[in-house]
Amino acid sequence: MCNIDQQTVSVSLSRRLRQGKRPRVLIVMGVSGCGKSTVAHLMAERLGWPVIEGDDLHTAHNIAKMSSGIPLTDEDRAPWLERIAQQVREWGAAGQCGIVTCSSLKRKYREHIGGGSQDVCFVYLKGSRDDIAPRLGQRMGHFMPAAMLDSQFATLEEPDMDDEVVMALDVNAPQDHLAEQACAHLSGLPA
Repeated sequence: MCNIDQQTVSVSLSRRLRQGKRPRVLIVMGVSGCGKSTVAHLMAERLGWPVIEGDDLHTAHNIAKMSSGIPLTDEDRAPWLERIAQQVREWGAAGQCGIVTCSSLKRKYREHIGGGSQDVCFVYLKGSRDDIAPRLGQRMGHFMPAAMLDSQFATLEEPDMDDEVVMALDVNAPQDHLAEQACAHLSGLPA
């Protein structure tokens, strides 16, 4: 699996994650432009797990709205979150592992997706607006305009490191190293 590298990288495990067993589903979360897709794919390569891009599960209405610079409402997000939650339930029912990218900005979204299960871990790519804005400005071919970053941060409810199953990663570290560290920490948990 993955080996723990001795380089210092900011990786924090929530109390619930440290006290539980190794999760079988990972939701790589954070604001737009934080590196969800890249980190998810790097982790999937290391773990041998399938990965689903949460953006691919948005409705055409949501994509058109975001492309126009209009933030989504909770009502807009509901069908999208349900599709992700359904995928998580299907993997759980089949005893399979998997990774999904999803901003998961509010706690109620995370609760819906994970259903309170210890088997679902949110991998939070944590960074400030100043850390992420330059990346978002350089991203090509994505429907989310850089101008929407402020609305993402306004919506973000950071995960509770006591009550939620979370691994927080510092977006300022190299992404391949973040993926390696995340895998190493996961492999250190009881199966």
